Amino acid sequence: MLVLTHGRGADEHDLLPLADILDPGRRLVAVLPRGPLRLPPGGAHWYAVHEIGSPDPATFLPTFAAFSGWLDATAEAHGVTPDRTVLAGFSQGAVMSYALGLAASRPRPAGILALSGFVPTVPGFELGLEQRAGLPVAIGHGTHDPVIGVEWGRRARALLEGAGADVRYRESPMAHSIDPAYLSELVGWLEDVLAGR
Repeated sequence: MLVLTHGRGADEHDLLPLADILDPGRRLVAVLPRGPLRLPPGGAHWYAVHEIGSPDPATFLPTFAAFSGWLDATAEAHGVTPDRTVLAGFSQGAVMSYALGLAASRPRPAGILALSGFVPTVPGFELGLEQRAGLPVAIGHGTHDPVIGVEWGRRARALLEGAGADVRYRESPMAHSIDPAYLSELVGWLEDVLAGR
């Protein structure tokens, strides 16, 4: 299963094209959740933004709990186990993918694909990095990103490499967006992750 989680102010349709790009043979169940919050300037959101790196606990923690329940129920309905699930997202969606894939309270996924995001620091939210050694993680970030600076991608890489994760990292000379060339590279990565290689 491939979970594609949109960014701030978008909706579940935003990353739909990635399903065909990353899984051209359509062998995976692709699911596209919608953020539960309606906040300015519009669209769907996963949490309120007050400070980059530290999502608002009052909105992040309930969203994380609801998203966890939804993900577990969706996976069960499709007969998919966590170790056959890749969590992917852009911007806020990348933050939620990190949260669902790295939380101490959550099972280890097959892999994480995080584009232009950060590993969240939130009071009451605990990472379980000691159980993530060898976890495949692909990170992509724009070097000119004015929304979530590239230093957040670099921090995530350092944190995860320090925990023993198998990190694939790519910086691209672009702003807050997704590099199509990197997505093309990730087709093979995704196949290897789900094949257990």
